[in-house]
Amino acid sequence: MKAIKEFGSWIGAFSMAFVLSLVIGIFVFQPFKVEGHSMEPTLQNDQRIYVSKLSHTFSYLPEYGDIVVIDSRVNRERTLTDSILENPMVQYFRGNMDEHVFYVKRVIGKPGDVLEFKENQVYRNGEALQEPYMKEAMIFSSNRKWTVPDKHIFVMGDNRNNSSDSRNIGYIPLDHVMGIMKFP
Repeated sequence: MKAIKEFGSWIGAFSMAFVLSLVIGIFVFQPFKVEGHSMEPTLQNDQRIYVSKLSHTFSYLPEYGDIVVIDSRVNRERTLTDSILENPMVQYFRGNMDEHVFYVKRVIGKPGDVLEFKENQVYRNGEALQEPYMKEAMIFSSNRKWTVPDKHIFVMGDNRNNSSDSRNIGYIPLDHVMGIMKFP
């Protein structure tokens, strides 16, 4: 009888720890792994970063230059179920750790900004951006003017010549910003 009580106590403690960890990972902070070379030289492939999920939880706008983790599936609505199923612990128990939908990028544009790509340079609202974090000169120009819609951001990798970002996937809805990097 004592052994059953002890076992029940352990199960209860484990369950509480699991739920608390899940809540923290969904709403407060979460580790992510950088996959690929799009953020070099700032971040390296396979580097672990920690993001504050408070921006996602409370839907506030990141600042220019913030490094964010985004859900690249911008053409679908996100739900709380997504956040639960994408938690690393839940993915581990479900056995699907290979889903590559989260990108690490830098915020370049916020709602209302007009972005242009002229002469391999990014212009925001008519002014050329000074971007010392870039790996090399960007080889990209476009005649298009990109106006960032309300409740969206525009993101790019620091390695512009090797990055799938808002130029390809479009504007990022705020609810697809999973968090802001706080610790590399």
